[in-house]
Amino acid sequence: KQHPLAWPTAVFAAVIALLGTAPAFAQLKPGDKAPAFKLDGTDGKTHQLTDHVGKRAVVIAWTEIVHTWVNEAVHFFRENGKAIRKFDVAYYTASCDSIEVNKKFSKTLDLDFPILSDPSLKAATAYGVSDGKRKYPARWTFYIGKDGRILHIDRKVKAGQHGVDVAAKLAELKVAKRKK
Repeated sequence: KQHPLAWPTAVFAAVIALLGTAPAFAQLKPGDKAPAFKLDGTDGKTHQLTDHVGKRAVVIAWTEIVHTWVNEAVHFFRENGKAIRKFDVAYYTASCDSIEVNKKFSKTLDLDFPILSDPSLKAATAYGVSDGKRKYPARWTFYIGKDGRILHIDRKVKAGQHGVDVAAKLAELKVAKRKK
């Protein structure tokens, strides 16, 4: 005879296991063509991947503006901007927040690079950092080559050293240095 709590315990264990796993978002990988995006930036411009294909590499770091973790990650991204700008690369952070929220955040931290806004979740879903319903994207950084293909995806971003990690990864990927 089965224990009376066997079935509820099994269901509870299954629910906990599912909650503890990563969401089943689209899984891009290096070599894949990067999804096109056209997003408004905190610098007042509209940015799109097609502006850079054939010209320079692109780094897009997805983040969630409403969390304190972001202050640290974006701060280090800004603080290491000089090292990142040594490479021929356009770099952005992107969030699913409104442009108004992102502009306020950008101004508060005195950022020298644009935050891209994707409140529709369209680009976030295409990049696999959201399932199209989840407003807060996974904190992943995408490195896209001049050919528009994904070179690397960092799915384990370390907030306190993100800017340093980005510069090191650009060197490792042999992204061209910016011409003086």
